[in-house]
Amino acid sequence: MIKKIFFQLIFFNLFFLREVFGAESGGMPQLNPEFWISQIFWLIITFGFLYILLSKLILPKISLNLELRKSQIQENIEAAEKQRESSEAKLKEYENIISKSKLEANNILKEARKNVLKEINAKKKTLDKQVDEEIKKVEQEINLLKKSASEKINKIAIETTSELLVKLIGAEVNSSSISAIVDDLSKKNGAKYYGN
Repeated sequence: MIKKIFFQLIFFNLFFLREVFGAESGGMPQLNPEFWISQIFWLIITFGFLYILLSKLILPKISLNLELRKSQIQENIEAAEKQRESSEAKLKEYENIISKSKLEANNILKEARKNVLKEINAKKKTLDKQVDEEIKKVEQEINLLKKSASEKINKIAIETTSELLVKLIGAEVNSSSISAIVDDLSKKNGAKYYGN
């Protein structure tokens, strides 16, 4: 394998040398050794000028731009990191405020509930007292009505009976005998209705 590559290199070198000598005899001036010094001179001038132009003008500007971009990118990264840290701090602060607000709202709701329950209980007690007082008043009125009702009923019964007897018999009956009968009946039936 190495021998094959070696022979190929020798063959190509001989081929190119033949072409060089053929071009020299054909009149290509760049291959003519007589013009090589001037070609080397202009080569050194041209590449020297390009080297100075690149090294003194273009490359410093490029490296300056690269440095500026690098420093700007670094500043942007630092600013972004500071913004991220401040955002995280504000987020934590916001979460703390929310949790404190929730606790305060729960405490306010509990306190309001206690106050409302106290007010409801107080109003219920006063209402119960008022209802009890009204019930007592009504019971007293009912007892008074019970006592007076039997007398009024007896009076009405006596008057009605005497009027009926007058209409039925056509003569007036003694009111004392009617009242004795009504009193007797009311005593018998009164215990049943009035609890006497």
